[in-house]
Amino acid sequence: MSLAADTKAAPQSSFSAVDRSDPTLLHEQVAGEIRRAISNGEAKPGERIPQARDLATVLGVNTNTVLRALRLLRDEGLLEMGRGRAITVTGTPDQGAVIAKVKELVDLGRHHGYRRDELIAMIQRAT
Repeated sequence: MSLAADTKAAPQSSFSAVDRSDPTLLHEQVAGEIRRAISNGEAKPGERIPQARDLATVLGVNTNTVLRALRLLRDEGLLEMGRGRAITVTGTPDQGAVIAKVKELVDLGRHHGYRRDELIAMIQRAT
């Protein structure tokens, strides 16, 4: 199955079923497969990827597991889930990694009582 929904533009994906003996949570394994496919250029920013139901079939998991992985990737800035069932690649794994670290920083700052403007000021001073 090609990761890109528009099969004329993307090479074939080497998706395989998740490893149920692996201690990694299933949705994390699914997210990892999609990250790897994006990183390998199987789907580029602006391209659509298959619906959750189709990905679930290929990966051998429940559709809800794929939806959880897709929400994680959306939160990392890699995907955008539009109206209906459209799922579009919006970023790269590098961008996703930076966004994840920024979210960690914000969570840490909030945990320690810092406001948004204080965190922004800290980042500006650090650069």
